[in-house]
Amino acid sequence: MKKIEAIIKPFKLDEVREALSELNISGLTVTEVKGFGRQKGHTELYRGAEYVVDFLPKIKIEIVIASDMLDMAVEAIVKAAHTGKIGDGKIFVSTIEQVIRIRTGETNESAL
Repeated sequence: MKKIEAIIKPFKLDEVREALSELNISGLTVTEVKGFGRQKGHTELYRGAEYVVDFLPKIKIEIVIASDMLDMAVEAIVKAAHTGKIGDGKIFVSTIEQVIRIRTGETNESAL
């Protein structure tokens, strides 16, 4: 089993969710996060005063899937989240050793 953590632009969430739904990936966790990478934030003007926005709003999507679905899921996220501009985000993939569904006690693949 693999865990995908994707950091994307907020307005791309619906497109990413729809792309994953087409692959029959139904369970995902979404968190509103803030951060920066190479963008290093930016300056904005508010009521005549300039201020620095260090941390930019992003969306973090977490998905645990069967290992054989990994390449298709990553490709779907990349295609749906891509704008071609700086700050499109990143995808992190890690291995999951065990999953347990609390309600039923199912484990691993059957718990997904």
